[in-house]
Amino acid sequence: MGEEKPHHSHPDARRRALHAIALFEAVKGLAALAAGLGLLGLLHYDVHRLALALLWRFHLDPQMHYPELLLHYADLLNAINLRTMAPVAIAYITVRWLEAWGLWKEKAWAEWLAALSGALYIPLEVAHLVHRPGLINAGVLLANIGVVTFMAFQLWRRLHGTHQAES
Repeated sequence: MGEEKPHHSHPDARRRALHAIALFEAVKGLAALAAGLGLLGLLHYDVHRLALALLWRFHLDPQMHYPELLLHYADLLNAINLRTMAPVAIAYITVRWLEAWGLWKEKAWAEWLAALSGALYIPLEVAHLVHRPGLINAGVLLANIGVVTFMAFQLWRRLHGTHQAES
């Protein structure tokens, strides 16, 4: 009887972990949607001029580091063709939400998607950490490695028949 309790608590812990990852993926999709809508709202504006107005409103010198950085990114935003980026954003949001739904429902395909899509980001996150070392960048990398490792372990268990969840 003592052996059954860990056996029953393990699937609950697994389910909680999958649900947490699913919620995180859904939030990433929601954040991408909010960012996309924000960018679409700027479609008919000169973002550089808006950034300058913001700087002047708060009496910030455009020659200082952070205000200058804001102007730099405003110029980059002006250069992006948002109409061509919209399908990419929609695809990203769709994948995040499909992954979230599949993980919530404990689907094998969603575990594969989570493992593979997470693994694709690891080299980029390593490069970013090397270029800009910091606790946040290190935390993002470690969290992503944790998710990919967890998903890989779940897939290994599925392939070796140690998990009976339907897909």
